[in-house]
Amino acid sequence: MANGKENKLRASETDLKERVVNIQRVAKVTKGGRTFSFSALVVVGDENGTIGYGLGKAREVQGAISKGIDDAKKNLIKVPVYKGTIPHEQSARLDGAKVLIKPATDGTGVIAGGSMRHVLESAGIQNVLAKSLGSNNPHNVVKATFLALSELRDPIQVANMRGKKLSKVFNG
Repeated sequence: MANGKENKLRASETDLKERVVNIQRVAKVTKGGRTFSFSALVVVGDENGTIGYGLGKAREVQGAISKGIDDAKKNLIKVPVYKGTIPHEQSARLDGAKVLIKPATDGTGVIAGGSMRHVLESAGIQNVLAKSLGSNNPHNVVKATFLALSELRDPIQVANMRGKKLSKVFNG
């Protein structure tokens, strides 16, 4: 049974697309001078509701990106996507970053800036209105966006909890 599960994970990992959100050169001051390395913030997603983010650090840019991809594959979450958008409005706050995500009608597109756009497009959300309030630090904005997306509830589960049909949940 464990082998079947591992094969399933490997098959899904090949479908993941990587997006580099941010690369920074960082310096460590030592007795011999400054030692430079790179940190990369990477978002992976299958554009079908599964996303993850990771941070990688290495002496070279490519090494940092590959470490970030490996870290992102370990932190995957499932996001409910309903008709190309999110089921309901959601906000989240993490450190100095605050994000607001609202569902949008068909044809609107992804109205989001910077780091949030990478996360939402990787999740496969085609129509959404999003606003980043507060800090514009890419690390905190990505983490706050993930927090907001992880708190989203699936409309089918909400309908079952309330004992109503799916059409009644959306239409009142």
